[in-house]
Amino acid sequence: MTLAYDGTEFHGWQIQPGLPTVEATVSAILSRIEEAPVRIFGSGRTDAGVHALGQVASFDLTNPIPVENLRKAMNRLLPASIRILEVAEMPPEFHARLDAVAKTYEYRIYLGESCPPFERHYVYHHPYPLNHAAMKLMAEVFTGTHDMTVFAAADPRYQDGYNMVRTIFSSVLDGQPEWLIYRVRGTGFLKHMVRNLVGTLIEAGRGNIQPDQWPPRCGNTVPARGLFLVSVEYPPAG
Repeated sequence: MTLAYDGTEFHGWQIQPGLPTVEATVSAILSRIEEAPVRIFGSGRTDAGVHALGQVASFDLTNPIPVENLRKAMNRLLPASIRILEVAEMPPEFHARLDAVAKTYEYRIYLGESCPPFERHYVYHHPYPLNHAAMKLMAEVFTGTHDMTVFAAADPRYQDGYNMVRTIFSSVLDGQPEWLIYRVRGTGFLKHMVRNLVGTLIEAGRGNIQPDQWPPRCGNTVPARGLFLVSVEYPPAG
């Protein structure tokens, strides 16, 4: 299934005891429909406060409900902050995380003096001067295949031997008078990696990092609320 969600009220994707998460909420609804426990596998873990326009998750059901009826039933039962966009039958071996070949994220920064109240949960408000040209050059430096350790937050998964190399296919900053939109597409992303890339762009915009070396010094981690998982890509069928 492909789903969208407003991450404001959730403590991220992954199930956490005693806390509302997207995975737990969707799994509970599927289990209710199946009348048995259903485990779902997301394409990746989004952090608390991060939103999704096109998250993908896989799961198994024995209930023979048609996929379109399943989508409608789930949307009737889920909170308005989560919508199922599409449900499709896949081969039994399909796995939303292991089979993904690319993901695209977007980060939104509002530059105006006063952030519109209806945007406050979906942007990082930064009403200070930034050199957009320097930030665009820095964004280009991220493209290619690199060891991204400097941009990753600490995580127990990142033990000796864990592969921290990622390939960035595109890294583009769109500068407008009151907005900056950063969009990055790559093979995969480490914990807080996109938020740290954006923090580095901001430091370049302040003149504290020069966009002419690799690896650059990592900037501060920007807030989760401006980040959106836009899409997840898989190999063509067949």
